Amino acid sequence: MHERATGPVLWCDGGARGNPGPSAYGFVLEAPGGTLLEEASEALGIGTVSTAEYRGLIAGLEAAAALGLERLEVRMDSQLVVAQLTGERDVKHPSIARFVDRAHELGRLVGPVRWRWVRREHNARANELVARALGVS
Repeated sequence: MHERATGPVLWCDGGARGNPGPSAYGFVLEAPGGTLLEEASEALGIGTVSTAEYRGLIAGLEAAAALGLERLEVRMDSQLVVAQLTGERDVKHPSIARFVDRAHELGRLVGPVRWRWVRREHNARANELVARALGVS
C-alpha cells in the first residue's frame, strides 16, 4: 500500500500499444485526503511509451498550476521517468530532454514537487484512463 499524502497528489501514466504505436496518457489530480480535483486522458496517435508518460505528466502539472497548487507529490509507475526527473538517470534523447525541462519548469510554478515511483497497481486509476483512451478497457 502507498503512504497517505499530506498535500495534493498527481497520479499520471502513459502507454502505447506497440512501441511506437497508438499512445495515450491519463492523469488524476487529488487534494489531500484523496478528493478528486481533476482527471483527464487523451489519445495521442502514434508515439512511444516514454513520450506518452511525459505528456501525461506535463498535462497533469499544467492542471495543477492552473488550479494554483503550491506543492505537489507526483506519483508515476515509470521508474525511468522518475529517475530522469530526479537526475538519477541521464536523458539522452533531445525530445525527452525538452519534456524534462518543461516538467521542471512547471514544477517550479507549483513547487515544491516530490517525484515518486509507485508500483503499477497503485497507479490503477491513471492506468485505467490510459486504457480507456486507447480503447482497450
